[in-house]
Amino acid sequence: MDRAVDAAALGTNQPVADLSFLGLFLHADAIGQTVIVILILASFWSWAVIIEKLVRLRRLQRRADSFEEMFWSGGSLDALYDRIGDKPPCPMSAMFAAAMHEWRRAAAKGLANAAQARAGLQSRIERVMGITLGREMDRLERYMSFLASVGSTAPFIGLFGTVWGIMNAFNAIAASKNTSLAVVAPGIAEALFATALGLVAAVPAVVAFNKINSELGRYGGRLEAFSDEFNAILSRQLEEKS
Repeated sequence: MDRAVDAAALGTNQPVADLSFLGLFLHADAIGQTVIVILILASFWSWAVIIEKLVRLRRLQRRADSFEEMFWSGGSLDALYDRIGDKPPCPMSAMFAAAMHEWRRAAAKGLANAAQARAGLQSRIERVMGITLGREMDRLERYMSFLASVGSTAPFIGLFGTVWGIMNAFNAIAASKNTSLAVVAPGIAEALFATALGLVAAVPAVVAFNKINSELGRYGGRLEAFSDEFNAILSRQLEEKS
C-alpha cells in the first residue's frame, strides 16, 4: 500500500508527501536526522554485541565441557597442563594453567615439600586463580554496559526526536496557515518514526542484556565451582606430602 498522501483526494494543492523511511529521513532537519542516525547506529551495534556474546558463550560452554571431561578423566594433571600449554582455549583452562604454573614453580624450588611453605603456596594458588577468573570475566562482560545504556537511553532519545518532530509539524502549520493532513503528516510521521526507532533499539538491548547477564552469572558460578574443586584437590595433595 502506497504510504504517500494523495493530495488530490484531500482536495488540496499540496504536493504528495513521501512517508517512506528514506523520505522521512530526508524530510527531517539536521537535529532529526542526527537522532535517527544515532538510534540506527545504536541498534546495529547492539545487535553486533548481542550476536558476538551469545556465540562466544556457547563456544566457551562447549570448551569448558571438553576441558572438564579431560580434567576428570583420571589422567595426570601435569600431562593435561603440558597439553594445554601457554594458550588455554577457555577461561576454565586458563585458571587451571595459572594454578599449575604456580604449583610447578613452587615444586621446582622445593617449596611444595616444605611444611612452612605449603600454606603460602595454597594461598598463592587461590589468589592466581581468583585473579585469572576476574580477568576472564571482565573480558566476557565487555560491552555489557553499552547494552544497558542503549536499553535505558534509546527510548528517551526517540522521545526527544518525537517532541522535535511535533514542534516542526506545528511550525509548518503556523507558517502555511493550513491544517490539512498534507502539511501535518510529514512532521507527525517523522516524530513517530523517531519513537519507533528508539523502541527498536531499546527493546532487544534490554532483553539481550538480561539473558546474557544471566548466562554470564551461571558461567561465572561454574568457574568458581571449578576453582573450589581444584583447590581442594591441591590441598589434599599438599596434605599427602606432609
